[in-house]
Amino acid sequence: MSDLILQALFSGVLIGSVYALVALGLALAFGAMRIINLAHGELVLLAAYMAYFVESQTGLDPYAAIPLALLVVVSLSFVLFVLVDRIREHRELNSLILTFAIGIILTNAILLVFKSDMRSTSSAVLQDAISFGPLYAMQGEIIAFGVSLVLMAALWWWLKKSWYGRAVRAVSSHRNAAMLMGINPARIETVAFLVAGALASFAGVALYTMSVIQPAVGHALTVKAFIVTVLAGVGSIPGVFLGAVLLGVTEALTVTLASSALQELAGMVLFLLVLFFLPNGLFGARARRG
Repeated sequence: MSDLILQALFSGVLIGSVYALVALGLALAFGAMRIINLAHGELVLLAAYMAYFVESQTGLDPYAAIPLALLVVVSLSFVLFVLVDRIREHRELNSLILTFAIGIILTNAILLVFKSDMRSTSSAVLQDAISFGPLYAMQGEIIAFGVSLVLMAALWWWLKKSWYGRAVRAVSSHRNAAMLMGINPARIETVAFLVAGALASFAGVALYTMSVIQPAVGHALTVKAFIVTVLAGVGSIPGVFLGAVLLGVTEALTVTLASSALQELAGMVLFLLVLFFLPNGLFGARARRG
């Protein structure tokens, strides 16, 4: 039993790293524009299907699909931003309705093109098992974990050190004050949406290499990203990572100790408990501002 629990914890950390990438894209768009992009999970899923398409049609490694995924998903993110930016009244509510509708359109488009069959990578290299003492993982899971850590570190550096990254933080903190400092909020919001789309591209390809995908996964990914954002309290990359790992571990333990049918329910229960007892997130308001 102890080995099973250790394996569940290990698997939860690995899948949690990809959840963190998904959540960071959602949190970045929310921080810049104060809207929740309910189509974000579908963008991640679209990138995953780009990986499937490239692998099935060319036989190349799924990671070779990253340029195509970036082109498609970042372009759609820009179109989504243009549509959301045109909303002038009741922006928060109307943007939720708009992005939810776009998410449904994307799900049905994926369903029409790729059908409802479950897809997973056929790469023998990515499916190879690697042992770490009593723990096991697919090579695809380890690579996805490494890619996620590198991208989170790159995003942290970009937000802390680059001009555009600091401008995103300024607009997120106080839009009017940022305008007084000569920052164009519309341009910065565009950049934030495009970066969120790039994160979704990598997250989707990584997800395909370590898991099974099908059209209904997109909505579930949006919900998970929202749960992680609430757990972390928005604003801290280490906080988002820890929140995502907590969600991944909770789901893995539920599957191991109870039933896979309760996996989604466990995440929602965790979300409600944190929302009720710790409305500022697990790490509090100070960590959230970090």
